[in-house]
Amino acid sequence: MRPTQPPEVAVTGPSANPQGGISRVVKRAIVIGNGCAGAENQCIGLVRSLGLYDRHHLYYSVARTRGGIYRWLHWLPISLYKKLDQFIRCVCSGFSFKANESVDRRSGTGIRDVTEIADAKLIVAMARRTFDKSGPLLVVASGRDTISVASSIRRLAMDYVFVVQVQHPRSRLERFDLVITPRHDYFSLTPEGKKQIPFFLRPWVTPREPPGRNVFLTTGALHNVDSSTLRNANLKWKDEFASLSKKPLVVVNIGGPTRNCLYGVDLAKQLCGMLHSILWSCGCLRISFSRRTPKKVKEMVTRELRSNPKVYIWDGKEPNPHLGHLALADAFIITADSISMLSEACTTGKPVYVVGAERCTWKFSDFQKTLRERGAVRPLTGKEDMVEKWSYTPLNDNAEAAKRVIQDLAERGWKIEA
Repeated sequence: MRPTQPPEVAVTGPSANPQGGISRVVKRAIVIGNGCAGAENQCIGLVRSLGLYDRHHLYYSVARTRGGIYRWLHWLPISLYKKLDQFIRCVCSGFSFKANESVDRRSGTGIRDVTEIADAKLIVAMARRTFDKSGPLLVVASGRDTISVASSIRRLAMDYVFVVQVQHPRSRLERFDLVITPRHDYFSLTPEGKKQIPFFLRPWVTPREPPGRNVFLTTGALHNVDSSTLRNANLKWKDEFASLSKKPLVVVNIGGPTRNCLYGVDLAKQLCGMLHSILWSCGCLRISFSRRTPKKVKEMVTRELRSNPKVYIWDGKEPNPHLGHLALADAFIITADSISMLSEACTTGKPVYVVGAERCTWKFSDFQKTLRERGAVRPLTGKEDMVEKWSYTPLNDNAEAAKRVIQDLAERGWKIEA
């Protein structure tokens, strides 16, 4: 694959500096994603909070091929993966070769320009060429595959860019102007973490040293949900939900097992029992599965609950009602494996019940503990009256992270365009 020349980022023209010359105003941002919606939306959420949402363009770090032999190669570092991909294509050039590209042109994310490869040198050249006219370039990246690209951009154009890496890059944090990562990523350094994590595994668990000056810690994960997003979702979905006149509307989000939160049909069976127990206090129960939800879990939940007239189960077809659920639900029930779903729900300030938190280990367990201490979540027991409400201070990670970016830019004499 050949790198694609990045398009010029939208320019609004120079701003006069009272002292003469051009003011160093950040008016544009590039998001470097890895094709994963969870990582990509963290970047977009930060850009949105900075007021640059309508000016950003997205470049994937690489379009990893899917299918065939490639499904076994995704653990490789991106640099080695590229070389192996090129070799495989050369060997197979004389045969009929088909593969599914990983460029995911999702709708509704605000992405306007997508190229398969984020070429660091081309982006650096553009940042240098347009600096005097357009000011500094904000680069926001997330995901393991983006680390080498983002760090290269900063190394080659340190005076022209400000590079933010979302999610912990594991090592050499000085390669970035700012690293934004959840506080629980530092669980391995806490007294409790040292007790739980074997000594020989600690070098492989992020991080290896305490957070430095260029690290900003959040409570949960950044995400692409804010008050504006919820207002728009309310307008879009309120007519469809209008028939749900009986309250409360309870949304159940079911994720999938992870290495730090293992479960299967056993948890699904437990969840179904608790949902049956609370249905009497629900006006409507809407259930959604994630892409990670095991087939057996979906089948069990669907089989056990689909016949109840109060229950609606999303079939996975577009449009995805997720934002409508966040905007219009009165309460949430969420499996403990998904930090992103919990972070989004706890941003709304509405009651959030968690299922399976006792199965979480290491940093996932620490995240659950933090949410409980904030009063944001409660464990689902099946004895709840879902009409009950409680209040807590909503998570505000996006705004707090944006404030830190603005602060660090100011230290360099730069600012975000109002």
